[in-house]
Amino acid sequence: MSQENAGTANEGKALETTIEGTTYARIPLRTRVVMPEDDLDAVITEYAASAVLPGDLLFVTEKIVAITQGRSYRLDEIEPRKLALFLSKYVTRTPYGIGLGMPETMEMALRECGTPRILFAAAVAAVTKAFGRKGDFYRIAGDKARAIDGPTKHTIPPYNEAVVLGPKNPRQVSAHLKTLIGGKADVAVVDINDLGGNILGSTLDHAGEQRLLRILKDNPLGQGRESTPLGIIRTV
Repeated sequence: MSQENAGTANEGKALETTIEGTTYARIPLRTRVVMPEDDLDAVITEYAASAVLPGDLLFVTEKIVAITQGRSYRLDEIEPRKLALFLSKYVTRTPYGIGLGMPETMEMALRECGTPRILFAAAVAAVTKAFGRKGDFYRIAGDKARAIDGPTKHTIPPYNEAVVLGPKNPRQVSAHLKTLIGGKADVAVVDINDLGGNILGSTLDHAGEQRLLRILKDNPLGQGRESTPLGIIRTV
């Protein structure tokens, strides 16, 4: 891996953060655009294996895991049902991502989570939102719904015209990737954006995952076209 691929902060982001007196470097790893035909093991070997040092933590965005699992769908492959058209109108869109606020992403949520669960989540959210409470839809719909990525104007092609689901078996993927890099670092599959994040699976314990969330709170890999789907956490 060339030096230009690592160690440079993404625009508006810092390379280091300090949590409870310990300073951590967050090193973005720049890659080519990962495509559905790519093999995740090959991507990790090419861009991360030689960069990771003993004691590091390698974090991998859920999107490239899902893409290499065949879980990305072109918009023209998705035919939303009427219910998806209806429900998507009531989803709040943010500058950081469309979420389920378009018929195609809502359709995939209905398929992934099941219609009863999405309807229940929508009904509860409609009631609690009237009382000023937010976030109940995704709390009830769960991680599968939360992890669905829709296209935005900042998304790297060809995913600016695609919906990407959450990855399958992220905990097992993390364990496999740790073995792939020789066991010298823990691994986490993460879903981080500028509004917050989740650890979908990792080789860490619960306390370690909570610490990692704090380390990644400001989304050091960025939200747009940075092409840095991998990163390393290293104690300074």
